[in-house]
Amino acid sequence: MKRRSFVKQSIIGGAVAAITPSVAMSHAKTAATEYYELRVYTFKDERQQKLTEDFYRDVFVPVVKKLTNEPVGVFTEFSPAGQSKFFVLIPYANFAQVDHLFDQLESDKDYWAKGAAYLNAPANDPAFEQLDTSLLKAFKNSPVKELPAKEERIFELRQYKSASEAAGKKKVGMFNDKGEIDIFKRLGFKPVFFGETVIGDNRPNLTYMVTFKNMDDKAAHWKSFVDDAEWKRISAPADYADALLVSKITSTMLKPTSYSLI
Repeated sequence: MKRRSFVKQSIIGGAVAAITPSVAMSHAKTAATEYYELRVYTFKDERQQKLTEDFYRDVFVPVVKKLTNEPVGVFTEFSPAGQSKFFVLIPYANFAQVDHLFDQLESDKDYWAKGAAYLNAPANDPAFEQLDTSLLKAFKNSPVKELPAKEERIFELRQYKSASEAAGKKKVGMFNDKGEIDIFKRLGFKPVFFGETVIGDNRPNLTYMVTFKNMDDKAAHWKSFVDDAEWKRISAPADYADALLVSKITSTMLKPTSYSLI
């Protein structure tokens, strides 16, 4: 049976299959805008979660760090209702690097051997119940990630879904052109990334991640944001009202695993 790497099993592999590794390496030297792959796992039980976590801790995170020099973020829900979902954030220096990493993993025999329990899990005893994958392009005014200090920290992953492409682009414009990104940074939210989903479910949407010390710190920061004079100014025009631009906001609080590089 022909082996299929984990990356190829996601939507991402097929989307970039036309980009050759040589092009990927060339682009890696020149591109300035990052991409992010976000994987969200749903598990049936602790056994599935342990099998998947073991794979990421012992195999995937160190291998990807070695191949791309990019830090993979791995998170669980801060306060799950039942079995925690599992979140993996994979940064790419550019779009072409997605396919290049796939090619490297596809031919890495050691990767397949060490990750066999996860990569070759049988259909009657799978490693997870569901895997949702999306690919995000970094905003032009925040083209690369910013890593928080390795100290006490939790993360908020927020997604703004829009009812139309035009509404989604206008909301992205609030971040890029109207200064919303600058407000987050000025108020000390320590954003990790801002990205627009180019492949994935629930499009059109934008997704971003911000950092806090704890839940009290989160509450204080969001109060400062809502009360901020500049935010009130840019959100005041009727055509920038959330009711017009955003149809659903999803907020998920996350805590990093001990082996997360973000």
